[in-house]
Amino acid sequence: MFNNNVFILCRSACPKSLRVPVTILFGLLLSACGGGGGGAAPAPAPAPAPAPAPVALTSVALPKIGQTTCDDVVTDLVAPCATTRQDGDLQVGVVEPVPRFVVGTGVGTTDQCVTDSLTGLMWVRSSSTTPDTWANALTAANDLTLCGFSDWRLPNINELGSLMNSEAANQAIFLNTQGFNSVQANYYWSSSSYAGSPASAWIVVMFDGYVSAVSKTFSTYVWPVRAGQ
Repeated sequence: MFNNNVFILCRSACPKSLRVPVTILFGLLLSACGGGGGGAAPAPAPAPAPAPAPVALTSVALPKIGQTTCDDVVTDLVAPCATTRQDGDLQVGVVEPVPRFVVGTGVGTTDQCVTDSLTGLMWVRSSSTTPDTWANALTAANDLTLCGFSDWRLPNINELGSLMNSEAANQAIFLNTQGFNSVQANYYWSSSSYAGSPASAWIVVMFDGYVSAVSKTFSTYVWPVRAGQ
């Protein structure tokens, strides 16, 4: 209880030594709790980091696929492209250099190699004409020395697919008019294994550009590539 501005610390009568002035006691309590204006003010919360500015997507670095015609959505027949916003109308992507495929690059027997000026890849001009398994295809590509280079390999699925032209009904016929020889309208191995089954690998059909995965024991064609310089 309070008695004459003195706070009694015990319920019964206490000696004077236990009597503490209220002002001193409150000062001690406020100081311990950081109140009364005597303690340091709490640090302000850090300001939130500013949100990153949105990135404006103005273009993509993917090549054009070569399509220049459009189809009527009802009849599926070739139709004028204007305002359809189909690929043949928009033709988005990096413009192909002219000529895209250059024969005779490298040293030595240069007419046996073709450089793709769009991707920078160098291809064997004449792909294999004898089908083989995936393991043998890897070995054949890795062991090749041609046009002064020995770093040939089997292309991955994206590199193999980069040869496609969507305006061509038959990829083999199209590529054989671009400087290549002996391209077959058939399956070609890539070095990319199929994630769903390690016993299979991705292939591209050089007829309609169909992409699929087949057993690595299957025999099909080999087309070595290397990074151009």
